[in-house]
Order: sequence, then C-alpha cells, then structure tokens
Amino acid sequence: MVFERAAELFALLSTRVRLRIVRELLDGEHNVSQLIGCVGASQPNLSHHLAVLYRSGLLSRRRDGSHVVYRIADDQLGMLAQWMATQGLEA
Repeated sequence: MVFERAAELFALLSTRVRLRIVRELLDGEHNVSQLIGCVGASQPNLSHHLAVLYRSGLLSRRRDGSHVVYRIADDQLGMLAQWMATQGLEA
C-alpha cells in the first residue's frame, strides 16, 4: 500500500510544471494569475495541471472574489516540497 501511494505521488509530480506549482505553493496560497508568472506556463496549461493536482487531493482550492486560490492540501506533499527546497530545487 505504501509503495502504491508513493508511485501515485511520483506519477502526479512527474512533470516540471507540476513540480514548479508545488514549489510555489510551498510559500503559501496563490491564484492562477500569480502562478502563471512564477511557473512560466500558459493559462490553459497551468489550469490543466492544477485540476489534476486538485482532483488527486494534493491541492485544495477556494474562491476569493473572481479568483480561485490554490494551496497544498496534503501534508505529505508539503513535506516533499520542503525537501525539494532544502535540496536547492527551486522553480
């Protein structure tokens, strides 16, 4: 069971864009517009990756006016993102 969950997590994080999203969200909540500037992806591409991470339960989201704000929802993802930061794996 542990290996299955680890394999799922690594598969979800197997793209550079998703790793950059996670790294940025380590610093706190961001809306899509903020993430576009940080991640360097187009809005449709970024929205696709955010939706995948949200549906998997790794991210949570909330509405803030006309914006949708994302944050890390899974503690394990937060720990992995912290490890990435300590390794110098910046976005």
